[in-house]
Amino acid sequence: QIAAILYRYMGSPTATGSLTGFTDRANVSTYATTAMQWAIGKGYITGTSSTTLDPLGQATRAQAAVMLHRFLTK
Repeated sequence: QIAAILYRYMGSPTATGSLTGFTDRANVSTYATTAMQWAIGKGYITGTSSTTLDPLGQATRAQAAVMLHRFLTK
């Protein structure tokens, strides 16, 4: 949801990232796929490991803070 919110806030820009390397990419909700591609391409989201995103999990306060920090400083 955070990726979708930031993506829409930025006016739904072109997504350049890919979900291909993540084994749980099928768990990304349809409404959030392009937003996740965008957030990954921008480096705002890097996943919970090099091969997982955990899109159905709940972000911790620290994870949310890191995403917002990356968004505001990159």
